[in-house]
Amino acid sequence: MVYTKFGPPEVLHLQELEKPSPKANEVLIKIVATAVTKEDPDMRASPGFNGFLRPRHPILGQELAGEVEAIGKDVTRFRPGDQVFGMDSFGAYAEYKCMPENGALAIKPANLSYEEAASVPNGALTALPFLRDKGNIQSGQTVLIHGASGSVGAAAVQLAKYYGAEVTGVCSTANLGWIKALGAGQAIDYTREDFTQNGQTYDIIFDTVGKRSFSECKGSLTDGGIYLTTVPTPAIMLQALWPAKSGRKKVKFAATGLRPASEKVKDLVFLTELIETGKIKPVIDRRYSLEQMAEAHRYVEKGHKKGNVVITVEHDGR
Repeated sequence: MVYTKFGPPEVLHLQELEKPSPKANEVLIKIVATAVTKEDPDMRASPGFNGFLRPRHPILGQELAGEVEAIGKDVTRFRPGDQVFGMDSFGAYAEYKCMPENGALAIKPANLSYEEAASVPNGALTALPFLRDKGNIQSGQTVLIHGASGSVGAAAVQLAKYYGAEVTGVCSTANLGWIKALGAGQAIDYTREDFTQNGQTYDIIFDTVGKRSFSECKGSLTDGGIYLTTVPTPAIMLQALWPAKSGRKKVKFAATGLRPASEKVKDLVFLTELIETGKIKPVIDRRYSLEQMAEAHRYVEKGHKKGNVVITVEHDGR
């Protein structure tokens, strides 16, 4: 599924390309499932991260799950037939993709389908370093997840629960019960209640959707509490660089997508352990075929998805 110009979902179109061949240090992956992340429609719609005059990378897609079909002569981590999952910056909207052996790729959890495995990396590989590394989450802390029903939010709720926190999720009316089932002790309907005005305080406020500013949330943080956001405005970056101006309440941001692949692999292995032992589970909202990619993009752009939107890649004979 390629695009050669920026624009609406209709710029995405199927195209036959030559099957890639792995270099000496690469593995060739037969992709069975990918996913549409929040960033994908943004890169499709307008210039920016993926070029200015035209898309620098014509094939979008970050998350993937599939089977190693072939390996380069120097590869030792993987063998043909290995079932893998992971993520890269581009190229997963396809039947095949080559990735470096040392890329963000790991053996997929044994108890997940390919579609379920493809839904894990983006949300969980964002939520985990935010909560664990930037938030220094501890058992017994109070944690509020804003945007709890999205891919990052759903992972964050489950991970915060795993670390022993008392979790409050903020979401829409339709998702209140579902968020509690994921592990939130309390769920706040943002259409009926403003959590910054209810008098409750939290050790960590994680805004997974970048909708509430630090100044709005500051009064809802405990003394020494931490505000985390996935959307770094200039004000947020200044407050993160000069925390003294914010007092004991801290602002933190992490460019999780820019972390070294070696760190992502360690986290994929850790998440696999949590998944295989039932501590966390993947969350899939809708499934589409590769041919339905434009429709999938339209749905994700609405901003109301519950968890992840997965794309199934059909192969001849499958």
